[in-house]
Amino acid sequence: MKIRLFIKPYCGWCHKAIRWLDDHDVEYEKIDVIADDDAFDEMERISGQTLAPVIDVDGKILADFGPEQLEKFWKTL
Repeated sequence: MKIRLFIKPYCGWCHKAIRWLDDHDVEYEKIDVIADDDAFDEMERISGQTLAPVIDVDGKILADFGPEQLEKFWKTL
């Protein structure tokens, strides 16, 4: 399973998503869209918006979410 988490460093929801994934021992690639313009463009292309966090799990996308939505999304995978 390929998991990518697009984040903005100052984003509180992003830090909560990181904590949730770490607490559940999920291996993922963290991508800072502020430091990488191409990553920002990709995040916008796959999610249809510019808000973070965005998680991509094997092509399934959850955008602009909090921990509760992440947990529900995770159960559908």
